[in-house]
Amino acid sequence: MSKILNILGTKKFWIELVIMTVGMTITAAAVYYFLVPSKLIIGTISGLSIVLTKIFEGMGIFISLGTLIMIINIILLILAFLLINREFGAKTVYTALILGPLTDLWAKILPWDAKNAAGEYILANPNPVTGTPSIMGDPWLDLCCFVLLLSAAQALMFSINASTGGLDILAKIVNKFLHFDIGASVSVAGAVICCTAFAINPFRMVIIGLIGTWINGLVVDYFTATLNNKKRVCIVSKDYDRLRKYIIDDLQRGCTMYEVIGGYSGEKSIELEALLNKDEFSKLMDYINKNEIAAFTTAGNVSEVYGFWNKHKKKSRQHAEKR
Repeated sequence: MSKILNILGTKKFWIELVIMTVGMTITAAAVYYFLVPSKLIIGTISGLSIVLTKIFEGMGIFISLGTLIMIINIILLILAFLLINREFGAKTVYTALILGPLTDLWAKILPWDAKNAAGEYILANPNPVTGTPSIMGDPWLDLCCFVLLLSAAQALMFSINASTGGLDILAKIVNKFLHFDIGASVSVAGAVICCTAFAINPFRMVIIGLIGTWINGLVVDYFTATLNNKKRVCIVSKDYDRLRKYIIDDLQRGCTMYEVIGGYSGEKSIELEALLNKDEFSKLMDYINKNEIAAFTTAGNVSEVYGFWNKHKKKSRQHAEKR
């Protein structure tokens, strides 16, 4: 109990709770406003559940959509605890539980088929494929809006080692064991699920769903790279020791030193390499410019970092405080 109370008392817990709630609010909006009205089956657990419900009905077995989603999510949550880690599984329990209520909340506060002041339905355009009304009146536009919102929410969740549930768990498993990019993992897991829609949907709608699943993976990678973007900075300078101390003592980051030989001059020098976030990189460049340090600097983007990068900084802060 004391361990749980300690976790609840941390700033990190409440920040991540807010992020998860915002992410699931976005996901619920994407499902309610763009997926449900258009009848699109994207590679998601909700889409798989819709397909299985129809198949079971044809066999004379009646299971509600909500029950089927819950059963599949429970199985996937167990896999998350066993194959990924407890933190990821615990966060996904929360996100999986609030998706349904948040979807209902959108339906109450801003129903998609709401009438305007004149009493006429705002959404009068039917989907040309399904014949049912949809937000945009076109399956491709519905698809684009859904994918953009869902991908943003997924990237936000992955950045704090959480997920929107369902498909994201499968994607995280593929990412961990096959070492695919997280976007490619989403595409692989989603494509398999999306193909099940052949059992209930016209060929054109299935193809739209498959294309949407592929685009979803690309957009997730883009958003993830943007959120997790780091800078690998390489500096060659005679004032390398001064820069080393600034990186370690002020930025509280580690660095690696290499002996290099200039190809033109043949002179030996020291190259510093450090991995920094955007704010730290900006501070470093500002320090170099203000102090007029002669340095040859290159920087490249790094979208994923594994290991103890953040833990190292935490330890260095504790060491600085003790001093």
